[in-house]
Amino acid sequence: MSFSSWRRRWAPGTSACAAALAGALLMAGCGTTKEDPLSTTAVEKLYADAKDDIGAGSYERAIKTLERVEGRAAGTLLAQQATLDLAYVRYRTGERAEALATLDRFIKLNPSSPALDYALYLRGIVNFNDNLGILGRFTNQELSERDQQASRDAYQSFKQLVDQFPQSKYSADARTRMDYIVNALANYEIHVARYYFRRGAFVAAANRAQQAIKEYPQTPATEEALFILARSYERLELPQLREDAERVLKQNFPNSRFLDEGLASTKKPWWQVW
Repeated sequence: MSFSSWRRRWAPGTSACAAALAGALLMAGCGTTKEDPLSTTAVEKLYADAKDDIGAGSYERAIKTLERVEGRAAGTLLAQQATLDLAYVRYRTGERAEALATLDRFIKLNPSSPALDYALYLRGIVNFNDNLGILGRFTNQELSERDQQASRDAYQSFKQLVDQFPQSKYSADARTRMDYIVNALANYEIHVARYYFRRGAFVAAANRAQQAIKEYPQTPATEEALFILARSYERLELPQLREDAERVLKQNFPNSRFLDEGLASTKKPWWQVW
């Protein structure tokens, strides 16, 4: 309990003994209170200890030490570095929400930090790998129900990085991951369109295929999107729209396997884009 809290508990008019005890607590500490062994440790030494713990995989201890460094070195570059390390360790321990909150706080409070590019990159990585973890699991949940928000959030972080810091050492990798995310999102839209088509929801299938074509026009998924669009219009008895979609498909993909094999030609999992 802090001294200020102790004073509020003991109202004015308390005996002189209480006042003397308060003075003793302030000057030397109560005899029954254990002194924090880290309270007098140099902040640089604390940070070095935290880095050693990270290297050794002692993440929980590193988190506690980094939080202490943040507080004691507030307003310095060392505190900024401790915050970024804290976000990284929380990410490594599976605390995704906490890692993102830490990074958002850093980005908001340090808009001119020399490490801002790394903060944006790490925020992208946290979301990027979270989404990969979801896509890599096989559960009873329908794939069409899985949220792709983590991928979109990752893309936005990487885009902010490459826009603001095109020469950053992290930008090249960020661009590669952005390309991957765009392909993954396009394939997700095609999966949903295929899902609707096979269940006879042709209006929904056509809408989803159109969305894939509009939002991700340069991705390989465009080929199947055009095929689903044409076949959906065919089932809806809209011959002119079917002909238009099929003409665009043949113009852009003259050797499209879908024209001969249909949707059965899709052999890869929907999320596998390589």
